Amino acid sequence: MTLMIDFMDETNDMKEEDILLLERLLEVAARLEKVYEAEVSVTFVDNDRIQEINREYRDKDQPTDVISFAMEELGEGEIEIIGDSIPKHLGDIIISIPRTIEQAEEYGHSFHRELGFLTVHGFLHLLGYDHMNEEDEKKMFTRQDEILAEFGLVR
Repeated sequence: MTLMIDFMDETNDMKEEDILLLERLLEVAARLEKVYEAEVSVTFVDNDRIQEINREYRDKDQPTDVISFAMEELGEGEIEIIGDSIPKHLGDIIISIPRTIEQAEEYGHSFHRELGFLTVHGFLHLLGYDHMNEEDEKKMFTRQDEILAEFGLVR
């Protein structure tokens, strides 16, 4: 089982311990979700950058906490590439560090708990989980809680 993770810190605020925590957390999430031989990128940005991305790709002109871009979703007219000789790129997770800090304070838990929650949330979106209706939301949030509990990052 190999999950290759590419971290990019556009904020220059992330510490090595933060990155190592997320690396271990994503490895646990991948194992629990039975994801093998895959790649994912995680980018840390400020509120201005995530607002720009949110406006450009989601038509929402406001900052948000996390945005995921799944690479496995086929667009109209695209064909699936078959073969397993290279790791599958699941997609990109973009996290606003200022929003992570704000929400950790708002919810009364640690920065690492909020960062872990947002990372797992983004990762599950890459795997096709969503929360557009009550049933899907319950399934996704239950799975998030299970992964965070297995890793030991609880409220």
